[in-house]
Amino acid sequence: MFTVIASLFFFVYTTEKLDVPKELPQQMILKWTSTVKVNGGRVRGLMEDVNGQKIYVVYTIQHEEEKKMLEQQTLAKQTFHVEGELKPVTKPHHAYAFDFQDYLKSHHAIGIYEVTKWQPLKVNVPFTAFLWQQRVKLEQHIDKIFPEELQAEAKALLIGQQDDVEAVDTRAYQKLGITHLFAISGLHVALMSLLFQQVLLRMGVRKEHVFYTLWIALPTYAILAGGAPSVWRSVIMVLILYGALLFNHRLKVESALGLCFLLFVLIEPNIIYQVGFQLSFLATSAIVLSSEYLARCKNWLTQSLWITISCQLLVLPLLLAHFYEVSTASIVMNLIFVPLFSFVILPANLVLLCSSFLPPFVSQLLFSLYEPFRVFVQDFIYLCQKIPYQMWNPGKPAIWMLCFLFLVILFFFYTMEQKRYRLVSIGIFFSFTFYITEQPKYHEDVRVTFLSVDQGDCTIIELPNRRGVYMIDSGGLLRFGGTTWKQSDKVYEIGRQIIVPYLKGRGIQKIDRLILTHADADHVEGAEEVMQEVKVKEIHITPSSAQKSVMQDVLHEAEKQHIPIQEQMAGAAWQQGAFRMEYVMPYDTVYEGNNDSIVIVLTYEGKKIIIPGDLEAAGEAELVEKNSDALKGTTILKAGHHGSKTSTSDLFLQAVKPQLVIYSSGRNNRYNHPAKEVVERVQQAHIEALNTAEVGTIEVRMTKTTIDLQP
Repeated sequence: MFTVIASLFFFVYTTEKLDVPKELPQQMILKWTSTVKVNGGRVRGLMEDVNGQKIYVVYTIQHEEEKKMLEQQTLAKQTFHVEGELKPVTKPHHAYAFDFQDYLKSHHAIGIYEVTKWQPLKVNVPFTAFLWQQRVKLEQHIDKIFPEELQAEAKALLIGQQDDVEAVDTRAYQKLGITHLFAISGLHVALMSLLFQQVLLRMGVRKEHVFYTLWIALPTYAILAGGAPSVWRSVIMVLILYGALLFNHRLKVESALGLCFLLFVLIEPNIIYQVGFQLSFLATSAIVLSSEYLARCKNWLTQSLWITISCQLLVLPLLLAHFYEVSTASIVMNLIFVPLFSFVILPANLVLLCSSFLPPFVSQLLFSLYEPFRVFVQDFIYLCQKIPYQMWNPGKPAIWMLCFLFLVILFFFYTMEQKRYRLVSIGIFFSFTFYITEQPKYHEDVRVTFLSVDQGDCTIIELPNRRGVYMIDSGGLLRFGGTTWKQSDKVYEIGRQIIVPYLKGRGIQKIDRLILTHADADHVEGAEEVMQEVKVKEIHITPSSAQKSVMQDVLHEAEKQHIPIQEQMAGAAWQQGAFRMEYVMPYDTVYEGNNDSIVIVLTYEGKKIIIPGDLEAAGEAELVEKNSDALKGTTILKAGHHGSKTSTSDLFLQAVKPQLVIYSSGRNNRYNHPAKEVVERVQQAHIEALNTAEVGTIEVRMTKTTIDLQP
């Protein structure tokens, strides 16, 4: 009860906004925390000032030699004299995108400080800095000794370093609901503690001395393992239980969990906003509070099944709140892979690490035996993740739904323990989850979302009651190469990191038509990632654009998934109820660039939206000449070519006469879109305008009588 009261207190306490200063001193003395990373041409992470206040720091590396030097050491706990300035925090692209302001809040950091110069200071370095340095050396040792195929796994399981895990592997583990196996979890630490304890006892060390040794060894291991909340939670719980035994007192596990929680929030209250912290404590609570039921289970299989079910159910509301989807295969897959990873793969990696310090022939022999087995396991994981309908994606439920779902789950646990009303609780659970799944479809309006995708285009259309979902363009980046050492470790993908979270947050599981207006990277590059995550029924492209190299990834993914691709020209149209979509360009089959974009006219109950791709002035003139009637009565015009000076001509504006112009452009983009000339042209015509670079994602809702904007 004390823990619950404390939780409520700290929640209220931390909901107060951080007192973010308007500026910070140009020169400061800052010390790195353990959250720091060298990636590409920058160093990013959290630093503390002399008062212990955290600041998120970004430093641009000056040259390749400096980067190599930084990678060979650890910056954790190192002190620097820095020069720089406070930078504004950018808004998230949409309501379901990563919000950096929330990240800062969860770490109690006051802002982003961009460092232009720094100088390391020779101060007393704490012992923890030495441990972090050993972690870096261990990582380098694994890179040097382990086969390339086993390096990512070894670093993830032994030192909590997951940066090298491939995106395709991460997604496969997500689909199977076993992502936690590649992180150092409570079970992981418990097994390591038990192994360490048994080794010492077998060596004849007295029990109390074993406990004293564990009090030193476990925190040391927590630092070497990266210091994630799940690791520290497990370590602190073990230390509390062992500490009670030293005083001849058997403390209940649930009491140890409560004390551990209180220690966390007393030291860092804002940690309650970190997803890893929430999932770790809730999953552990599920196991601890199910202990009486587990004791009644007659065999290990039943126990394992109930542990998996209880953990998955109790964290279900959290998973929906943060990730908008849940693996339906997780219960079965955890029964298979948790024992495999815990009792085979983890011990095998420990043995391989120890053997790497022995004569080379020993480790080479063990690697040759283990590697084929691990490849077989990975192939089996890839095979399992291909099974369809593994992800339940209802979107992000409202807060009241999440709270009610949590109560329904608790009621289910109660009925299982009491052996009463079990069928009632199961019926309520499945009825409510069905409602959560269907609820996003219950809207009578047409929703047109101009998604903020930086310097690119993406428009999503939802018909009433989701009778159809269409996506026009898929964003993307114009990549210009650059110096190799400055390139990020993982490629930034607009489709996977901006568009897919929006679709999943909205509970959109299929796209009826993906329309790629023309073959430019900032319009099509994200399509491949969207197709890999969301079912696409068919793709429309402008004639002959498939021959362009930028379209090859799209074509390859479409062929792999057997998605039909259709070339479309002016005159193609379809209608569902009062909603009509028509293509009014292009008029020829020879693709020559922007002026052969598919131009789309949407109409609903007398309201019209025009989406012209990257149509330029010459194409606009051709459209006005050949089909001016289709342009009349326009409500909203998405400015062609992101507001480039080559588009949205006076002639076109006079023909269209929109009530609102929307620019889709990136903040501080290199092209200075929208162009000054276009902005002035629109203003002189007394037309209102919105820019996704300024207001973020813009949603238009059209009913039979009204049209509403929700930027």
